[in-house]
Amino acid sequence: MKYKDIRELSDEDLAKKLEDGRAELFNLRFQMATSQLDNTARVKLVKRDISRVLTEMRAREIAAQKSAK
Repeated sequence: MKYKDIRELSDEDLAKKLEDGRAELFNLRFQMATSQLDNTARVKLVKRDISRVLTEMRAREIAAQKSAK
């Protein structure tokens, strides 16, 4: 998912996306440990999506703090 798309999501959607990403990463790691994972590059993509979501959530948090002052 592109960062541009992530910026357009609501706070609830971001939280859901983060939860889904972490669950998928867990499953991918489990498959990797049991040698069932075919596409190992997917792990990197999921990690990157999680990072993008966390970055946007933090940016919104900082913006909210600045506007509150």
